[in-house]
Amino acid sequence: MTGSQKNMITDNSPTIIIVDDSATSISIYQQSIIPLPVNLICFQSPEKALLYLQTQKPDLLVLDIIMPNIDGLTLLKKLRTFSHQKDTQVIMITSKDYAQDRSVAKKLGAVDFLIKPLCSAKFRNVICKYVNV
Repeated sequence: MTGSQKNMITDNSPTIIIVDDSATSISIYQQSIIPLPVNLICFQSPEKALLYLQTQKPDLLVLDIIMPNIDGLTLLKKLRTFSHQKDTQVIMITSKDYAQDRSVAKKLGAVDFLIKPLCSAKFRNVICKYVNV
């Protein structure tokens, strides 16, 4: 797990969790939200994220679809079985835009579906759309 707190963060700041196996992508996400007063927690391991999310509820969850062992859609299916994660806002991110993935993500309640590569401004704008910052 890596964490990033770039600004003055308060207990009232929204918590965003990002799960992406790519260190490069995580770095881009971290840089993208520097001006935002949010608590950012990043996981490169879906398994570690799953353990964390069994007891924690973020304001927003960002999941990469293509990851080893547990892909983002499978992770989301598992999370939706937890009562405290049934209504968590989720954004799916992927480098491959497959209609079937979009359909499954929508059925699982994902609020948005983004295609890599993302520019910083677009990622930041999408984050702002779903959390109060």
